[in-house]
Parts: sequence; C-alpha cells; structure tokens
Amino acid sequence: MKKLRFLLALITKNNDYQLEQAASAETAARELGVDLEVVYADGDSITQSTQVLKSIQVNPTLRPDGIIVEPAGGTGLPQVGKAAAEAGIAWGLINHEADYVAELRRSAKTPVFLVTHDHKEIGRIQGRQLNTLLPEGGAALYIVGPTETATVKDRKSGFEATCSKNLRVTLLRGKWTEESSYRSVATWLKLGGSHKVSVEAIVAQNDAMAKGARKVFEEISNPEEREKWLNVPFAGVDGLPKTGQAWVRTGLMTATVIAPPMAGLAVQLMAHALRDGANVPERTLTVLESYPPLGKLSRLQPAGGPR
Repeated sequence: MKKLRFLLALITKNNDYQLEQAASAETAARELGVDLEVVYADGDSITQSTQVLKSIQVNPTLRPDGIIVEPAGGTGLPQVGKAAAEAGIAWGLINHEADYVAELRRSAKTPVFLVTHDHKEIGRIQGRQLNTLLPEGGAALYIVGPTETATVKDRKSGFEATCSKNLRVTLLRGKWTEESSYRSVATWLKLGGSHKVSVEAIVAQNDAMAKGARKVFEEISNPEEREKWLNVPFAGVDGLPKTGQAWVRTGLMTATVIAPPMAGLAVQLMAHALRDGANVPERTLTVLESYPPLGKLSRLQPAGGPR
C-alpha cells in the first residue's frame, strides 16, 4: 500500500493553539503511517497561498496526496482549493467556513471537506461568561483577531448577540498572538483609554491575546494601579490543557472556552477517505464548552493570583 503524504498549512508559529494544531496532526499522522509536512505562513495569506500552490505545481510524483489548510486570510483559498482538486489532491479546510467547499465537492474526484468550530457559539459562550462575571453590567475590553476573517466576525457576532444590554464593550484589535495584543492594549492605555472608561473585565478571542493583555498590566509600576487591573477578570478561547486551562486553574485567567484542536481529526478523516473510501461529511463540528462551567463562574473569583 502506498504511503500517504499530506501537507498541513497553518497560520503562524507564534501561537500556542497553532502549535497544538500541528502537534495533533503529527500524532494522528504517526498513528496512521502518514508522512506529514507542516508549513507556517507568518500570518500572511499571500505567503500561505504561495506555499500551497508550490506543492500543487511540482512534478506529479512529488505532490502530496492531501492538503489541509487553516486559512490565514478571509477567503479560504478557493482558487487554490480548486487547483488542488483538479490535480487530484484531497482538500481539507480547518477552523474556517467556506461556501465553495460544497460546490467543489460536486466536481472533485478526491475528498473535499472542512472541520471547524461553531465560531458564533464560541462568541455566545464568551458573552454568557461575561454576563455571569458582570451580572450588574459594566465596561469590558474585547480583543479580537484580524477583522477581515470569518472566524473573528462570527465570534464577534455571537458575543454581541449574547451580551446583556447593560454591558459597554470597547473593541481592540490583535493578530491572534500575545505580542499583538500586548501592543494593542499598551497603546490603548498610553492614549488614556482607561481614563475614559472604568474597565471591569477583559475578554479576548483567544487565550494568547488574553495573556498579552494581562502582561501590560503586570508591568504597571504603581502597585495599587497594577493590583486593581490584575484583579479584573480575564477571559479567552482555546482552553488547551497546558495553557488556557492551566492559566484558569492558577488564577492568571478567570475563564476560557475549550475549543479543541482539529487538525488531527482532519488528518484522520482524509486518511480513511483515501485508503478505505470512507465518506467524509462536508462539515464536521467540534464540541465546545465553557471552562469552568458557567455555574462555577463568580465575580468574586477574579483573575489575580491562585485561588
């Protein structure tokens, strides 16, 4: 039996969730006897498109049997996906919704599918967490990822639809990384944003950005001011066992949303489809949950130290 070769194209190395995506895919590939190459796009959709097209346009004997992509931009690479399918390469999208997948499945002779989170539900869970943490309302910072991506738009939509009307939210922008959030929050603080609104919670669209925001306040020189900020609830998304969940347990964050890595599942689905002819659903969703459960969240348990 021919040994399968897959390419996994991810967004960036500077994000613990992306690294966990790679780790889950590598584990699945080892278990299934699949050769896996992982590339990172440094957050740039053009770089990613070039990386993937290069693997498609080589001599047919050197092409991968399947390509799995977590898109760095908002389009989901429809033309690249079409090129892959025309070359007889299986195509899987992860962590992204794309209408073109249904159309491509009708003409492709190889598997085409997507595995993703319900990003609107992630936003709704975060909205419920904030409602629980601030039952009487108040002001919150909301740190989002690159605003052109569907993931960010859907999480924001779910969040805004669920937040109580007595919550006032200030939007800041990051790029999924701790460093980008740090810069965004530091600029907001330097420009006097904290004097315009009394922030009572900080919510980020992933744990790395929540951690970056917290780092800004850890560096405040005034002890009373620093303590005030570090006792504000911090909430994120991803909930990996060694980062997000651990940060909640130690008090660095108050809450996260467990959104498990899906690259390993995509490798499994693609391998079984190519080897066994197994049918792959067009769209597979992961299971999401609040950590801790909403019933255990309390405004009396702020992020600020072990509890």
